Amino acid sequence: MERRRYAPGMARQQPGTVETPPVRAAHRVRRSFCFVDLSGFTNLSNSEGDDVAVGELSTFRATVRAVGSATGVRVAKWLGDGAMLVGLEPIGLVSAVLEIFRRCESQNLALPLHGGVVEGDVVLFEGDDHVGSSVNLAARLADLAGPGQLFAPVDLVPGIERSSAVIGPVSLPGFADPVVVADLALVPELVESHDL
Repeated sequence: MERRRYAPGMARQQPGTVETPPVRAAHRVRRSFCFVDLSGFTNLSNSEGDDVAVGELSTFRATVRAVGSATGVRVAKWLGDGAMLVGLEPIGLVSAVLEIFRRCESQNLALPLHGGVVEGDVVLFEGDDHVGSSVNLAARLADLAGPGQLFAPVDLVPGIERSSAVIGPVSLPGFADPVVVADLALVPELVESHDL
């Protein structure tokens, strides 16, 4: 039987247990996040069949990849009939998402898109995942958005607060305070005027 030697002050590990690595300080980064989904995917799959639904999904994903490659927006993860996108700054990400909306519409997708976009500080977890309330807020805004809508906090894009895109304060699950929201899909020109 093998005997382990222990240095003074070293904890003894119980046989059969896994040693956990030391906890490191969280690495925080500022990023922009968008959740974008096909609206009505489950209904389409149920009414038209899986093959039709997968065709829509294939077109959506190809469009997201093409726009992401051209704009520097990264797909953080695919989520069935949607995607979580990450950008370094909000205007570029919103412009990319609006371009995804336009291209999907011009390709005559049967399903419109909807999404939520937010900027904020998050923990970069294990080098490839983002954890924090900004990610959660983007997901909640996407859930709230209807077909063709792209919801964001009103302060995300300068000038939005004075536009017709403002919806007003909304209560979201998991957030104590209401968030004043705008539909950025209503004002693509305003967004693009900031995207130099």
